[in-house]
Amino acid sequence: MKKILSMLSLVALIGFAATPVSYAEETVTETVTVEETVTQDAAPAAEAPAAEAAPAAAAAAAPTLDVGNTAFMIVATVLVILMTIPGLALFYGGLVRQKNMLSVLMQIFVVFSMISVLWAAYGYSLAFSEGNMIIGGLSKAFLSGITVDSLSGTIPEYVFLTFQMIFAALTPGLIVGGFAERMKFSAVLLFTALWVTFAYIPIAHMVWGGGYLASLGAKDFAGGTVVHINAGVAALIGAMMLGKRIGYGKEAMPPHSLVMTMIGASLLWVGWFGFNVGSELAADAVAGMVLINTQLATAAAVIGWIFAEWLFRGKPSMLGAASGAVAGLVAITPACGFIGPMGSIILGFTASFVSLWGVTKLKGALGYDDSLDVFGVHGLAGIWGAVGTGVLMAPGLGGVGYAEGVTMGGQVSTQIIAVVVTLIWTGIVSVILYKVVDAVVGLRVSEEYEREGLDTTEHGERAYSL
Repeated sequence: MKKILSMLSLVALIGFAATPVSYAEETVTETVTVEETVTQDAAPAAEAPAAEAAPAAAAAAAPTLDVGNTAFMIVATVLVILMTIPGLALFYGGLVRQKNMLSVLMQIFVVFSMISVLWAAYGYSLAFSEGNMIIGGLSKAFLSGITVDSLSGTIPEYVFLTFQMIFAALTPGLIVGGFAERMKFSAVLLFTALWVTFAYIPIAHMVWGGGYLASLGAKDFAGGTVVHINAGVAALIGAMMLGKRIGYGKEAMPPHSLVMTMIGASLLWVGWFGFNVGSELAADAVAGMVLINTQLATAAAVIGWIFAEWLFRGKPSMLGAASGAVAGLVAITPACGFIGPMGSIILGFTASFVSLWGVTKLKGALGYDDSLDVFGVHGLAGIWGAVGTGVLMAPGLGGVGYAEGVTMGGQVSTQIIAVVVTLIWTGIVSVILYKVVDAVVGLRVSEEYEREGLDTTEHGERAYSL
């Protein structure tokens, strides 16, 4: 354990070494030349009003704190925390077997905490400060230069960076579902610290930090590429590289508590409004549109999933309804600020079929053991939502329309490029990092530990006393 804690302390240094950008932005100073001798008679009378107007115009253009937007964003940030702990933790915990319940809770809880600290150390700076097309710089490392007076638009920069921090801390928690019930706790911590540094942060910068995908005009309102496709691919690769759970396909491995899963799914649904609506960064009309879009897409996906189960399996299930809700939430995430309410219903309803196909037909055909179907739900619904955004943005379909000179075909092509870049970047980085972690601490617990369960073998505790 001392060994892994020592290695984690080096992650910040690894992140610092990864960027080609200088450690501090250049300071630009404005030089004002004042004539030594100016007589009142020499100054034209007309210049006095102009001189007085210039400071007034500058003051009017300067950003000012908006109390309403600030309060709104604080609430949104807390809602995203709620969807992670306890929401995601309970959703995943209910899906695993009883002997591994505590291990999943522990992984998500500690990963959430660790990434929060790394985000303050260097993550925020690398994602959101000026840099190149792939990564930012380190001018704001350890939150350097940020004070209580610093603003990001109309809200305090501390609020903005905390909101983005929770996104970064949530995303690797999603990956846990891909290798649940068989990965060492030390390996989980080391992998997620490295993955956030080399996969999440670059994609976040490329999409939201003024990088490559932003320059192309890719649309991702709240994290279809940055969060869901990103995590889905990493989870799929992890599931493949670790191999199947012992007994997978031969022994029954049902969720140990669908009640817990339903509670978790409900908390995800509630918290997701902070995730999506908060991404507007203001309490305005667009936020209202995002609110209704998120609700309708999620509800439509629930109906779509249980309808498909009823049709093809004969019975609708609680697990299906919960899975449908998450699929709808994922699909609407990139699109929620760009499409209309009717478009959100279409997107959510169709996403449920895409994800259901992914967790049944695709998973069966390829034979991988993605324990909690992270790729099938988050990966595929994220891809569907990202591409569907380009179509449903059309004004004729109730969307907000395209930028000047951009057609539906052009926007869809840009969305596909964003998806492909995310798939390739995250895929390559994840493979490398899993191999590195395997070489350093090993990825998988022993067969004996896996059969006994990770709750006792990794943490010396049980989720339940009986």
